[in-house]
Amino acid sequence: MTQVVCPHCGGANRLPADRDPAAGRCGRCHEALFTGAPVEVDDAGLGRHLKGNQDVAVLLDVWAPWCGPCVSMAPNFAAAAKTLEPAVRLLKLNADTEPAASARLNVSGIPALFLFLNGREIARTAGARSAAQLVDWTRQALAGHQIRPS
Repeated sequence: MTQVVCPHCGGANRLPADRDPAAGRCGRCHEALFTGAPVEVDDAGLGRHLKGNQDVAVLLDVWAPWCGPCVSMAPNFAAAAKTLEPAVRLLKLNADTEPAASARLNVSGIPALFLFLNGREIARTAGARSAAQLVDWTRQALAGHQIRPS
């Protein structure tokens, strides 16, 4: 069983191992569990995803709307979601509206990228990346773990 948090309602869902996770729907709101797009989260939503996504890696982009590199990387991050889901959930956290979360993560520069597995940080980097670089960095970071991203 894989546990995944719904990007729409935040509900926890269990997906049987023998079913395609990309076809999964939320038991609460009946929306698709994977949309191929990053999910905007606040501090509470980040906590739900880090705690509730089991065996699904979480790639977090901490960004701000005034940050040129952050804005230019946004389409690349969205493109990476199409490649990495459903093995990786991509989240976006606005550092300006969620300063407590940014401080807790020790963000010193943006865009900041964090990769989590089962709620534990396994890699971090900073700076804008192309979609291919995001996918490669994520795959390399997960290579030593049991998750094999798409």
